[in-house]
Amino acid sequence: MSFTVAIVGRPNVGKSTLFNRLAGRRLALVDDQPGLTRDRRETEVELDACTITLVDTAGLESGDEGLTARMRQQTEAAVAQADLVLFLIDSRTGVTAADEIFGDLVRSAGKPVVLAANKSEGRAAEPGFYEAFSLGLGEPLAISAEHGLGIGEVIDAIGQAVEARGEMEPGAEETDERTFKLRLAVVGRPNVGKSTLVNALLGEERMITGPEAGITRDAIASEIEWKGRPLRVFDTAGLRRKARVEGKAETLSVGDTLRAIRFAEIVVLLLDAEQPFEKQDLQIANLIAQEGRALVIAVNKWDLVRERQQRLEELREMCQRLLPQVKGVSLVTVSAKSGKGVDKLMDAVLAADEVWNKRLPTHALNDWLGAAVDAHPPPAPSGRRIKIRYMTQANARPPTFVAFCSLPKALPESYVRYLVNGLRETFDLPGVPIRLNLRKGKNPYAKGGAE
Repeated sequence: MSFTVAIVGRPNVGKSTLFNRLAGRRLALVDDQPGLTRDRRETEVELDACTITLVDTAGLESGDEGLTARMRQQTEAAVAQADLVLFLIDSRTGVTAADEIFGDLVRSAGKPVVLAANKSEGRAAEPGFYEAFSLGLGEPLAISAEHGLGIGEVIDAIGQAVEARGEMEPGAEETDERTFKLRLAVVGRPNVGKSTLVNALLGEERMITGPEAGITRDAIASEIEWKGRPLRVFDTAGLRRKARVEGKAETLSVGDTLRAIRFAEIVVLLLDAEQPFEKQDLQIANLIAQEGRALVIAVNKWDLVRERQQRLEELREMCQRLLPQVKGVSLVTVSAKSGKGVDKLMDAVLAADEVWNKRLPTHALNDWLGAAVDAHPPPAPSGRRIKIRYMTQANARPPTFVAFCSLPKALPESYVRYLVNGLRETFDLPGVPIRLNLRKGKNPYAKGGAE
């Protein structure tokens, strides 16, 4: 499996220096003179046991004629062919108009992006680092390609992108238009019907099933298409309480299931209708939320339930009360054995994927933040009221927000929950974990850095 990383950004932000640093040798020319690199330069490097193709590109400049236009075409071609875009800005200069233009270009390419703020050594780089959040390309990495600062984090981010991409179809030709499959993991306690549910999704007896608990040991991946959407579905081993895990085989199975959760995008937690929301179910749900995965709860063996309407209302009340960290999560009743309810379950999975990938406009976030703070002002420890000045969405998958405030460590957890619940209700973000990171700083959009 080949994996290509393109380093892009405007001239003189340090792309070639980073290219040389990652390559481990001086391959590209570097100088203070902007625009030294014109052609794409490629080399194969090994990072954390992953062999990748690293591409150094010309500095992105506006212009539709001559050499500048041809250089830009080369860079755009590198972005189109890349599996991951490493977008570089200069922390000392901050976000410029050119960075915003080319940030839009990178975003429109639809490729995974790692945003790095280069030249971050020293305090003078801090304002530019915080400005990088405004690009909406995720949380930036503070690095110095020249001094080796933060390079380990860059390598980790590339490694995560390699793992997240997954394998391509066996024998399929590699093209620029790759089909990325939605990764769906089905998890739960032993013997709740996970393999039976996966068989119902596949329409065939792909997984061995039976009344015995613990039949499945490996996390088995199968590929299906649902309403035109390609999916990779992982059937996993049942998760028991740690104290009850016996033997090396079960220990390895548990590890495989945990990896499936970490690399899935959507996780279906399957419950037994006759014994729902046991302590182990809640622990699994909490693990899924901590990993930042989107969650859908399926209640199996619904065909055995009497007084279904009353029981459904009870289950929904229990779900909201016991799982506040994923408030509004979809709860779907199914019978894996007969296949009843599978259509509704998959509709909930696709809906959860949309919420998990949702991005919110910065102006709408800050309009909401102003109203939320006016309605319920932050506390005033030692007589000084905490000021929350600005908010932006740093990332999706899951929805992740950064709020800049005067005393982030003094803001009570109860107030953070108030903000998270407000985000969930106002912007319709049910059933996904929401991360709200607090940073000490000023509004990066304020002119002259004024508060």
